This record gives sequence, C-alpha cells and structure tokens, in this order.
Amino acid sequence: MQLQDTSLDQGQRAAMVRALRDKGIQDERVLQVMNRIPRHWFVDTALLGHAYEDAALPIGCEQTISQPFTVAYQTQLLAAAPGMTVLEIGTGSAYQTAVLWALGYKVFTIERQKGLYDEAKRRFASLASIRQGLCYQPRFFLGDGYEGVTWNDFGPFDRILVTCGAPFVPPKLLAQLKVGGSMIIPIGGGAVQSMLRIVKQDADNYVTEQYDDFRFVPMLQDVNFKH
Repeated sequence: MQLQDTSLDQGQRAAMVRALRDKGIQDERVLQVMNRIPRHWFVDTALLGHAYEDAALPIGCEQTISQPFTVAYQTQLLAAAPGMTVLEIGTGSAYQTAVLWALGYKVFTIERQKGLYDEAKRRFASLASIRQGLCYQPRFFLGDGYEGVTWNDFGPFDRILVTCGAPFVPPKLLAQLKVGGSMIIPIGGGAVQSMLRIVKQDADNYVTEQYDDFRFVPMLQDVNFKH
C-alpha cells in the first residue's frame, strides 16, 4: 500500500503541533516527532478529514486512536531517553507506538484485539518513509495487558505506558518495571481517569504522582481475546 503525505497533510500536521505547544506540551522532541509522523495513516479512510483534529477517533473493535494532546501528554510524561525499553499496553491503531518508536525507544507493545494487532503489524510494514535512521523495530504481542510481556527475555522495562483506563494498577506490570523506572497509567473505574506516574524505587517501594484527568476506553480484564 502506497501511503501519501501531501502538502495539505503536512500543513494540517504543523497546525496540530502548534496547537499542542499552545496547550502546554513543552518537550520539543515529542513535538518534532509528532510533526514528522502522518497521523492520517493511522485513521480510517472515512475519517481522514478529521485526522488532525484534537479528538479521539474510532478505529474498530470499540477502540479509539487517542487525541493528539493525550498522546503528546503521555509521551512527555514518560520522560524516556533514546535506547530505553518501553512497554506499551494497548497498541490500538499503533500511532502512539509509532511516536515512541520514532523517539528512538525499544518498543514492546501489547494488543488483545487480534484485528487491531494484525492491522498494526501490516501498517508498520508500510512505514518506510519514517524508518530511516531508526535502530530498533517495535515488537508486537497479542496478549492480555494486565499480564504484560510474559517472556522473561524482554523485561524488566525502563518505562511502561498504558493507553487505556485501568480500574487499578496491575501488579504484574509493576513487577516488570525496572528499579528506577516509571509507569504512566490512567486510573479510574468511571468515564474519567487520573493520569498517574509511578516510579519504582526498589522491589517493594513506589512513589506515585497524580496529574490531569483524561478519558480513555477501558482496559479489558478477564475476557477472551477477540478475533
């Protein structure tokens, strides 16, 4: 599939980035990467006209692509350095995956919806134009986000980023976080979740910081994988 990125797309993306800066996103690396990655490649063709609006959009399987501000906010809060390992819970459209990847992180991403998982892998095979200079390829897993990556070869991780609203902090994710590492996770059982950053001080102690409120699709638990 030939992916197009016209001057109109690029202009809309630049305007999106300016709006993100106006809303308080200060990490220039995050802004530069989001100016580089065509968000319209990650949305349904019927919604292309809305790709650069600051809005969540449906992507199938009752899931959404997060609004650009949410992606930028979580990525900035992650405060990772190139080469760090990042576990993403909730691949979805893989737009957030692409942002993490383009920042030079070693990305491991989990999706429980097989349709989204398959589409994300296909999509990444077409991203040649933003692959130049990137040393690592994302690793995709079909699995339960509450379990994390169950293959010991890959963890523990420097950072964990959860892109769906969890009713509680999954203990198995905490166990897969390196000492000194941090997890960004929206917590709340209702329609609104509070963004938390949890820093692992040692095997048994954590520091939790609370940030702004957001709206995410729920992090599913104890249901079969959807095919």
